[in-house]
Amino acid sequence: QVHLVESGGGLVQAGGSLRLSCVASGSTFSRVAMGWFRQAPGKQRELVASISRYGDTNYADSAKGRFTISRDNAKNTMYLQMNNLKPEDTAVYFCKDLRATTTGWAPALFNSWGQGTQVTVSS
Repeated sequence: QVHLVESGGGLVQAGGSLRLSCVASGSTFSRVAMGWFRQAPGKQRELVASISRYGDTNYADSAKGRFTISRDNAKNTMYLQMNNLKPEDTAVYFCKDLRATTTGWAPALFNSWGQGTQVTVSS
């Protein structure tokens, strides 16, 4: 089972930047796709960015041009660089291993979610 720990959140003004990190336990990290999700109060959890085991990336429209997802398999760590942050980016951010479906990436079923890291962007 993979254990995920997110960090790097905080309070930042609009236009600022944050870099989130996700450290995964276990030996399977390099062999799985990973993603960053976020959940704002009263809203459903949404996939913000994904990265395949080969490094192919995809972004939600809201993140394109501002966020960059990356991974360091040697460190079992994934990152999300967030620039030009907006108040609507305020949410708890989670990392998760992914599974492929006919409609795109979805959270993997067998591992638990981490505790997440809070990102708050003030206007």
